[in-house]
Parts: sequence; structure tokens; C-alpha cells
Amino acid sequence: MRAFIFPGQASQFVGMGKDLLDLGPQARAKMEFANERYGGTLLPTMFEGPEEKLRQTEFTQPAIFLCSVVLTDVLRERGVEFAMAAGHSLGEYSALYAAGALDFEPLFDLLKLRASLMQHSGEKRPGAMAAIIGLDKDRIAELCAQSGKIVVVANDNAPGQVVISGEPEGVAQVGELCKAAGAKRVLPVNVSGAFHSPLLEDAAAELAPAIEQASWRDALIPVVMNVSAQPRRVAAEIKADLVRQIISPVLWVDSIRRMAAEGVDEFVEVGPGKVQAGIIKRIVPDAKVVSVGSRAELEEFLAKL
Repeated sequence: MRAFIFPGQASQFVGMGKDLLDLGPQARAKMEFANERYGGTLLPTMFEGPEEKLRQTEFTQPAIFLCSVVLTDVLRERGVEFAMAAGHSLGEYSALYAAGALDFEPLFDLLKLRASLMQHSGEKRPGAMAAIIGLDKDRIAELCAQSGKIVVVANDNAPGQVVISGEPEGVAQVGELCKAAGAKRVLPVNVSGAFHSPLLEDAAAELAPAIEQASWRDALIPVVMNVSAQPRRVAAEIKADLVRQIISPVLWVDSIRRMAAEGVDEFVEVGPGKVQAGIIKRIVPDAKVVSVGSRAELEEFLAKL
């Protein structure tokens, strides 16, 4: 059984999507629509940089989403079947598009709002994130609770790879506690706020009405959601999970394991980079994992079907 997996932040690179612009009129229309929504600045930033601008959340998120959606369209047009979908953080929006839960334009506008709110979240409530390498998630959660600060496990990305998020002093303190407890490395994450933590409650409150008011449909296939690690198809359940997403942990290990338990044995990463391909191999070593992030990779994948 095949599943489509969609990447989140850290998969971007200057030049992304440039080779996808001429995939067809549908691809060009979507990319031009997205560029217009950004006053003509999105595609130039994707294609030419500078890298510092592309790394800004308000550009990174729509850029990755746009590439994932354009590639999804081609895969569907060529009859590539998939039985489930999931996406890491912003990738969840790509997964919901792939599953037919909402059309491209309203989803893009939702993600644009999300990206803006997350980009500017640190202005209201300064936050930080750090990756903890080589320490058990439950142990890290215990250390977060001991800190006395707002610090939580934000992303359970892979066995031995966990991201914490919260108040800057608390993240620094928990990082030191993790080192003392045996963590191999503690790496600061270059983001504008404390994503997937309670510090984004104001952003979540601003995003919630837009999510609620969108014209959601029941998904055509199950989407395993970040918040619950459960497959969802009913529109009301999808909305409820999505509203909570930016203040809740990304349960990625549980999500991928749930998909494997449901019978998924082939994961196709649809979007730029190969971050998720590497992570999934660590979670489900026996699974077949393929990355389709460029025109060349797309053509190679289709040629092997």
C-alpha cells in the first residue's frame, strides 16, 4: 500500500520549483496565483533567493506547499494511486489537498495566514526551539516538566530526534538538562517563535476562525493528522485537529508507525528535499521510501511504475 508524505520546514532551497513551472497549464496557474498573493515576490524568492529571505517562515511555508501541490497534481494526472497521506507540520496542508479535503486556493490562503502568524509570533511572545539528539522522548518530556518554564516536546521526528519548544530561557535550561542526562547533541533551531507550543495560543486563536469558515469536504482517503496520529476523513474531525495543530506536538513517529500498521509499505515523499525520506527509514526501516521533489525525480518515479 502506498502513502504520500509531505515535508515541512527545513526542506526549502534556493531554486526550488523552477523546474516545475512548465509542467503544464495547471502548474503554471497555481504558481502564478501564489505569486500574486505575495505581490509578485514568492516565485523570485523561491527561484533566486536570497536564502535568508526564503528561510523566513512566511516564505518557506507557501514555497514548500506550492511545490508539493504541483507535484501531487502531476502524480494524480498520471494515475498514481495512494491510499493514505500525512504531512509534517505545514506539510499537513499539502496532505489535505492531496486527499481532496479542500481546494487549492482556500488552502493556500489558510497557509499564508498561518505562515504570517507563525513568522510574527515571536514579536508577541518570544520563543525558541532546539533539537535534542540521542535522548528518549519521554525522558525529555520529564525534563521539560521539571524546568518550571513553558517548554514542551514540539516534534517527535524520529527515534532519538526530538525538538523542544517554549520560552528561550526554558529551552536553554532543558537543553543543558538533556546534555547532563546523556543527549548526544543539542542544536538550536533557527525559527521566529516557539512553534507547536502554548506560546502560539494567540496565533492559533487568530487562525481558528479561518479554518472553521473554510469549505471543507470529507477526505477521499484517510489523512493521519499531526495532533492525534489518527487517520481522519470526516471534515469536522479534520478541522478540529487542524485548529489545535500549531500549539500541539507533531506526533510524527506515531503517525508513520500508524500508517505502517494500516498496511502502508511504500512512502512517497512529495515535495522539495529528502528530509522525510531519511526520517521514515529510521522509523520503519523495512519500508520502501522514494523522494519526488524535482522534475527529474518525478520523471524517474513515473518511468518505474
